[in-house]
Amino acid sequence: MENGRSSTEEHLPEQEEKDKETKCVIKDIQWTTGEDFTVERGKEQIEELISTWEVHESWLHWSEFLQEEELKDSKRYHYRVCWSMPTRRKPIPRATASIFFVIEISKLKPATSPVEVFFTLESSRLIHRPEQCRFREKWLKDIIENKLILMERSHLQNSSN
Repeated sequence: MENGRSSTEEHLPEQEEKDKETKCVIKDIQWTTGEDFTVERGKEQIEELISTWEVHESWLHWSEFLQEEELKDSKRYHYRVCWSMPTRRKPIPRATASIFFVIEISKLKPATSPVEVFFTLESSRLIHRPEQCRFREKWLKDIIENKLILMERSHLQNSSN
């Protein structure tokens, strides 16, 4: 501690500046209204949102509609987007990463209201809202890396038995 200030206090203005640099503009899209929603339109809009994400071109993905869920105050439509990074040497990836989207149509709000959208990452319960967070490619890498570690451990365990 110098002059009664801790080193963390001295770095706060620098950290704030760094935070400003890393806070990129959160890109979101104009979501359809409840009355105009269809399962196919939902899938198209998820693809439109994904196109705003900053991911390397080597990532490939495909999306699918999973199910419709009827709730008391809303209807939810569940989708999955599966990501992988095939290479020339390994055209069939050893692991994939899934992102699960939910598009929710309120039964309480006017039909002209936009749908609500949120997503979760495979193996995580944290709910992300497209308008509140910036997607990070690192999330996909982490999911795949963790799966590969688990596969390797499982393989080593099976080999030693």
